[in-house]
Amino acid sequence: MENSTRDALWIANYEEGVRPSLKYPEIPVHYILARAARRFPQRNATNFLGATLSYRDLFAQVNKMAAALAGLGVKKGERVGIILPNSPQALISYFAILQIGAIAVLINPLSAEMELVHIINDAGVENLILIDSVYRRISNIKDRTKIKNLVVTGLHDYLNFPANLFFSLRKRSKGTAANIYYRDGIYRFTQLIRNAPDSPPAVEIDPRKDVAILQYTGGVTGTLKGAMLTHFNLVANTVQFREWFSSLRDGEERFLGVLPVMQIYGISVVNLGVFTGSMLILLTRFEVDRVLKTINKTRPSFFPGVPTMFAAINNYPDVRKYNISSIDYVNSGGAPLPPEVWEKFEKLTGARLMEGYGLVESSPVAISNPAKGRRKMGSIGLPISDTQAKIVSLEEPERELGVGEIGELAISGPQVMKGYWNNLEETNLVLRDGWLYTGDIAEMDRDGYFYIINRKKDMIIMGGYNVFPREVEEVLRRHPKVMEAVVMGIPDDYYGEVVKAYIFPREGRVILEDELRDYCLNKLASYKIPRQFEIRREHPAKDLSGPSLRRYLLREGDGKKIS
Repeated sequence: MENSTRDALWIANYEEGVRPSLKYPEIPVHYILARAARRFPQRNATNFLGATLSYRDLFAQVNKMAAALAGLGVKKGERVGIILPNSPQALISYFAILQIGAIAVLINPLSAEMELVHIINDAGVENLILIDSVYRRISNIKDRTKIKNLVVTGLHDYLNFPANLFFSLRKRSKGTAANIYYRDGIYRFTQLIRNAPDSPPAVEIDPRKDVAILQYTGGVTGTLKGAMLTHFNLVANTVQFREWFSSLRDGEERFLGVLPVMQIYGISVVNLGVFTGSMLILLTRFEVDRVLKTINKTRPSFFPGVPTMFAAINNYPDVRKYNISSIDYVNSGGAPLPPEVWEKFEKLTGARLMEGYGLVESSPVAISNPAKGRRKMGSIGLPISDTQAKIVSLEEPERELGVGEIGELAISGPQVMKGYWNNLEETNLVLRDGWLYTGDIAEMDRDGYFYIINRKKDMIIMGGYNVFPREVEEVLRRHPKVMEAVVMGIPDDYYGEVVKAYIFPREGRVILEDELRDYCLNKLASYKIPRQFEIRREHPAKDLSGPSLRRYLLREGDGKKIS
């Protein structure tokens, strides 16, 4: 199929006012914050449990943190890790790192020690900004890394009284307060900012060449590696995202920031929010009662989330006690959106919900149902501005398929990553001739709408978090009593999928579920630990292993579709 014919199918279905091709500013990412501070200095940039920061104040804090990091010796191109929950400190750290030309390595606070060691060492992180609740974890692994400096903050640091006191007391009562001795190499976040100059030294940044973010992902193959997203990738995707939501009102919107900002979907929401001068209403985690109370009180207009969140709100017994009618836009990503969740949520809120598709490797947004135009239930939508998409043969990837044919989805556009950090082999597997091969099985209909049929990789999506069976299996196989482990996703009403492990013990060994669960605790993030273990006393067939054994177990009837 010729490009012009293929493109015309979806461009014809763009909603009125959305342009198929755009101009992208050649600027570093942190310029969007400087721009917002100029346009909306008094506007609240963040609302964190009632404590607010204006755009002027946020920009000033970013400048001082950038100067402080430069004072610690951080130079252009160096990787600085961030392990923070949603908070003003996360935004300050992110923009400050970029401002001095360093690379932000976004790390999930739920990461287990083994994951932390891998990411920190692979990226070459020497400076780390972290929440105090993970300090002990970092202390346990510091000797296995080249970390020189830790910058530590607590949630209470940016809260008003009495909330700041409450958070401090709660940590002490739960025994989670870290006993931190601040000295050279271990610094208090707020103290660094207080003592820093008002601005950092100027740094030259080439937006198209210089990397802004390293976001670690299993990608198509399941091995953990850092996707290199340049300043241009992120700015371009922000402009594309803004164009798609063409009726957003600059300086007036309120974004509900409950997606983890240490993940690419969450940080893209931050970029769009700042680009439009919106207020970011930050929540550290999704708890349905707290989210409903926050919506009722702060009146957000834009709610980006994952299907698990919308399902939880739909099913909350007291949901109708809360006024959640302020929401205009709801963007769903991270996992397939069940039609019944979609319909019920729209009836409940009066909002318009659209499903989209993206990957870490595409910064992340690539395909979406129109914000106000024609949507198709079950479809991930249309390629956004300046984004090409095609379906290629699984057997002959160079051969493009036509309408209604099923194959692998490939995309290209200004938001597609530079490659994987120090991993040319993995890069060459997924980036070929300007196309990103996604590993997702899909088809395109005659109107240019795309549908995900299955995943080429065996990735499990649990409540918006990606879990790669191979990683979990490798941990389980290291247990001295385990001969074989097979991990897969099984359907779950709340999470969409949960992790299940089939365990085949070594001959003569007895192993218990609790023993396996405890073994996984410091080796896997909590969401990767299997929710179910099925211990098999007999192997189904000695000639079955790996993918063959997985397919055999799937056929036994856990209900997951087999390609």
